[in-house]
Amino acid sequence: MRCKHAAENIREEIIGAMPGENVIYSLADLFKVFGDSTRVRILTCLQAHSLCVYQIAEILGMSMSAVSHQLRVLRNAKLVKGVKDGKEVVYSLDDDHINKIMECGLAHVNEGKR
Repeated sequence: MRCKHAAENIREEIIGAMPGENVIYSLADLFKVFGDSTRVRILTCLQAHSLCVYQIAEILGMSMSAVSHQLRVLRNAKLVKGVKDGKEVVYSLDDDHINKIMECGLAHVNEGKR
C-alpha cells in the first residue's frame, strides 16, 4: 500500500498546481487545431517565411479558398496573424510560442527515428 500512501501525500499538491477547468478546455481546443495535417503544413510554411494566401496555396498545391479557410481557423486560435500589405494580407506565426510548439512536436515524432 505504499503507492496509496504516496498518492494521498501528493494529491493536494497536484490539485493545487493544476490549471483551472477553463484553461484545461482552452488548451485542449488549442491542441485540436494542431490535429489537422493541412493546418500543420501551413504552420510549417509560416515557420520558414511570412507569406500571403497565394504563396501558401502555390507551395502546398491547394486552392486559395482552402488555404483561406484554414488560415481563418489558425487566426481564430491565435496561432497566426495577418498584416495588410496593400491589397494583400501577409501571414506569419503569431509569436515564438507557436514556433516552439512546432519544434517540440517535430522533435517528439522524430524521436528514435535516427
